[in-house]
Amino acid sequence: MPKNDVRTASFEETLFEALVDDTSGTGGLTEAQARHEPVNFLRHAASLSMSKIADGLIDPKLVLAWLLAYLGAPSVFVGLLVPIREAGALLPQLFTAPRVQAMARRKWAWVAGSIGQGVVAAGIVLAALTLTGSVAGVVICALLAVLAVSRSVCSVSYSDILGKTVGRSRRGSATGLASSLGAGAVVIFALVLMTGLLDRATLVLVAITLAALLFLGAGLVFSTLREEPAPGQAGSAALGQLKLLRADPQLRRFIWARGLLTATALAPPYIVLLGAQAGQGTFDRLGALVLASSIASLLSSWVWGRMADRSSRKVLMLSALAGAAALLAAVLLDLTGASGTVWALPLVLFVLMIAYHGVRQGRSIYLVDMAPEGRRAAYTAVSNTVIGILLLGSGLFGALASLAGANVTLMIFAVMSLAAFGVAKGLDEIRD
Repeated sequence: MPKNDVRTASFEETLFEALVDDTSGTGGLTEAQARHEPVNFLRHAASLSMSKIADGLIDPKLVLAWLLAYLGAPSVFVGLLVPIREAGALLPQLFTAPRVQAMARRKWAWVAGSIGQGVVAAGIVLAALTLTGSVAGVVICALLAVLAVSRSVCSVSYSDILGKTVGRSRRGSATGLASSLGAGAVVIFALVLMTGLLDRATLVLVAITLAALLFLGAGLVFSTLREEPAPGQAGSAALGQLKLLRADPQLRRFIWARGLLTATALAPPYIVLLGAQAGQGTFDRLGALVLASSIASLLSSWVWGRMADRSSRKVLMLSALAGAAALLAAVLLDLTGASGTVWALPLVLFVLMIAYHGVRQGRSIYLVDMAPEGRRAAYTAVSNTVIGILLLGSGLFGALASLAGANVTLMIFAVMSLAAFGVAKGLDEIRD
């Protein structure tokens, strides 16, 4: 081996050891994959960081919603953005998982999905520069649907690739590091948005262009991952994979916990509504919303990831308690008339987003560790499909609950989070 290769390997191993708690043992990897783990760990962190930065720069519920409003698209298209994004990213996984399982090197599925997102993001910029009104709404919503399907390919393949290339007790550190690095970059974007120094429309288009480049770069880096080929497995028929729900009680319990924990994702708009009712009209500005989420991710994802390496089950439990506490605090502050103070609801939203990022880290690592080797794609697809259906129904639920007021809705979400704590407590503790 050339000297420069030795130095590179030594640097990667040193950095790998500095970033994880425990480097002993193979963590369930084959001997060949264990040799490549340090370099694979860093490539996971780098590519996932770029992907997460891109996600923040092209966030449908904030950035694309603002862009469509700026282009004069009817509000119906703005309302379609989040359902298209969620349904497109989750529901197709039941059909794409069998194809991913049949691949010897599954990293190419993630690479294709990332490149697809980059191409679509570039298409959104082109549409924004040349179209307005309803036509812009139709085209951008259609492009977002393609982006979401591309993302679903990344999602359904990633847990299996992570499980094959990074050992157990190190996976949370990889995803947590990526989340924190990604959030740090999005914090800068949010601060620039809030300053008003640059024209907001120009800044948004530059951000989406950068997202396109980052998606393409993430795919390029991920293509260098050292994944040992494995015999392709014939996946079950799409609907046949749902039999896993009957066969594996732990998967059912995990999905129950994850479904209840969607409260942490669904609640923020109602906290913003409380702020508006209390006279905090500036609290729903684009930059402030992006900033709240990204700072929470920056400060918590790395910690959650390290904790998930020790016990992803306990991360789910703690996230459920933190989410319930934040939601109950929001209701209490409103009932006591304190929600109008400058610090109250921003602090509540910040804690809630910390809980949300804990849920994301805990559920991801628990699923990778729980699923049998070779079946991770199927487990991911079944879990995400069920959650996708639940999220599609959340719009109707939110509309009905909001008729009773934001406080009642937040109380329901708090009860869901407390119930999630009990369900997660009953999950098996995953051990080496």
